[in-house]
Amino acid sequence: MSLTLVGILGIVILLAILFFMGMPVGFAMALVGFCGFCYVVSFKAGLNMMGSVLWSTYSKYGLTVIPLFIFMGQVAFYSGINEKLYNAAYKWVGHIRGGVAMATVMACGAFASICGSNAATAATMTTVALPQMNKFNYHPKLSTGAIACGSTLGVVIPPSVVLIIIGLSTEQSIAKLFYGGIGAGVLLTFLFMVTVYGLCRLYPEWGPVGPRAGMLERLKAMSGAGEMILLFFLVMIGLYFGFFTPTEAGAAGSLLALILCSAQRRLSWKGFIAAISDTLRISCMVITIVAGAMIFGKFLAITRIPFDVADWVVGLPVPDTVIMAIIFLIFIIGGAVMDALALLLITIPIFFPVAVELGYDPLWFGVTITVVTTLGAVTPPVGATTYIVGGMAKDVPLEDVFKGVGYFMPAYILCVILLMLFPGLVLFLPGLIR
Repeated sequence: MSLTLVGILGIVILLAILFFMGMPVGFAMALVGFCGFCYVVSFKAGLNMMGSVLWSTYSKYGLTVIPLFIFMGQVAFYSGINEKLYNAAYKWVGHIRGGVAMATVMACGAFASICGSNAATAATMTTVALPQMNKFNYHPKLSTGAIACGSTLGVVIPPSVVLIIIGLSTEQSIAKLFYGGIGAGVLLTFLFMVTVYGLCRLYPEWGPVGPRAGMLERLKAMSGAGEMILLFFLVMIGLYFGFFTPTEAGAAGSLLALILCSAQRRLSWKGFIAAISDTLRISCMVITIVAGAMIFGKFLAITRIPFDVADWVVGLPVPDTVIMAIIFLIFIIGGAVMDALALLLITIPIFFPVAVELGYDPLWFGVTITVVTTLGAVTPPVGATTYIVGGMAKDVPLEDVFKGVGYFMPAYILCVILLMLFPGLVLFLPGLIR
């Protein structure tokens, strides 16, 4: 059996284990990678490889950034900062037709910027925003679609755990990836709001006009969102001026979140314990996935699949943009059937060299694929974020939730097209970093 065929068989077995056995992603990748490596080389070599990878992964200082940013987001989540964010966004745009849905998208983006979790944002904003939109007689397709798609902004807008993992996997600056994510995140948020506006022009009854808030009310609402603004700028400005490394920025953000929430008595002891518990659980899951992906990547490397795919794709008699579109299509399909983080860790070793070989900027590619995979996060048959919203919106059929998400699909696609046509949307801010 050729090495290439062994590699393909390993990928098929991995997908079969994930789909039919329900094994956690990290363990599945480690198991297939270890067995495949043993088959190709030897059992002793497989043991040595696994021990080396586990030691180098779990002792890597760069991974400490993950639990710190997760903890910062969990503290914000359990302190109820999400309600202030929603109220601030609503006061500014609630009087526009569809404005409550726009406010929801803005609040999702703002909360996601300090949470970094699609699932947490979807659960939080469904609880906070859906009752408000029901109160103003918003159509369920519009309200649930806005929440589900707005929640995916956590992957793109920094501090994003996915961007951190991409930076570690491709040996790029996490700070520059964060700044690149700002441009892509703002663009995607704007396109979501345009989508809401367009739907309300076509179906005026879907987004009734809310009451107009006075300037004083708007300013008071902004002061209520000051914690989020302070956290965001502390992290980004510290990274920009070199005051913090990414790990130090996560630690400083976590400490400030604790101080702010404790000073305002918004974080209970029970909430603090829950934040620590969720941070440990999520961090262990992410780092296990990273270790499993490293082991699986070693197996793929010896089968030479990444290099064969790169040579084959680069040699296709089609323009580079067509090749990149094919790669993005693979990411969309993959994102629809498996977790975004796991997908990226499996596919980056294959497609990152291809993008570099084609002459695309590594930073641009790293940020753009996060936008592409967020589309997969709301696409059937998996679409985990959509299922979270559908599960919490008891009175809305899941079919309507997916239909609502469908209206936002063109925004994702247009965002990727614009990023391809104008790479400066991603590269401008990182280019300012010293």
